[in-house]
Amino acid sequence: MKGKHFFIHAFLVLCLCLTLAPAVLVLLASFRSGNDLFSLSLSGLTLNNYRDLLKTKPFLVWMGNSLVVSTLASVVALFVTTLAGYAFARFRFPGRKYGLLLMILLQMFPAGMAMVAVFRVLQVMGHLTGGVIGLNSLIGLSLVYIGGGIPFNTWMIKGYIDSLPKELEESAYLDGATPHQTFAQIILPLLGPILSVVAVFNFITPYSDFVFPSVLMQEEKRYTLAVGMQSLISGNFSANWSLFAAASILGSIPILVLFFSIQRFLVQGLTQGAVKG
Repeated sequence: MKGKHFFIHAFLVLCLCLTLAPAVLVLLASFRSGNDLFSLSLSGLTLNNYRDLLKTKPFLVWMGNSLVVSTLASVVALFVTTLAGYAFARFRFPGRKYGLLLMILLQMFPAGMAMVAVFRVLQVMGHLTGGVIGLNSLIGLSLVYIGGGIPFNTWMIKGYIDSLPKELEESAYLDGATPHQTFAQIILPLLGPILSVVAVFNFITPYSDFVFPSVLMQEEKRYTLAVGMQSLISGNFSANWSLFAAASILGSIPILVLFFSIQRFLVQGLTQGAVKG
């Protein structure tokens, strides 16, 4: 039995080392003056990469753009999908069955297949709105992520609401509560875990995505973090991997803060499927 536990622990330690190795290499590279990503040497470490990144590159602008897009996409998608998930879970209306089926079908197609259509739609919307919503618009880019995440997020919230006992709402109705009061005061407080999961997913996806921003954002001042970081290594003879590593470390801070702030709710949202009375 002890030998079995030893091999299990050794396997877990190996998995942990393989998981942490890339992060350690990037962290060390961010403090190194050269462009070597694969060295474990602790000699010659410096803060120059971070200093140069903040002083000579519009890094804070790129991060700010990503935070704006991610926050807007997360908040709006959360509002829309919460109402949609509750409607599909609790109400019966014409088209409900086919609406759910359509959302499943939409998830089968990669988002990249719609790239040309999205580009053209934003181009037309840019002309109609004077550039407020269109190409090189943070609002337009946010709408792309909001629309793309609605089907999956609606299904997640619907599934969670289906696990809640209907007796909670029936008791509220007997006490004279309106449907709006029942949703706001009974159901919504119980959705905290799943709403945390949806919020994190809708924040991380725009924050780390490269494909859509690289096509839709054509001005450097509108670059998101992923596109801006790619520009650091896009030159044939001037790829600065140490600067890229420093940008990776700084860029990961908002995600780490968000995750550790609500990790308790994330675990509940991914594992808890019912309410215990």
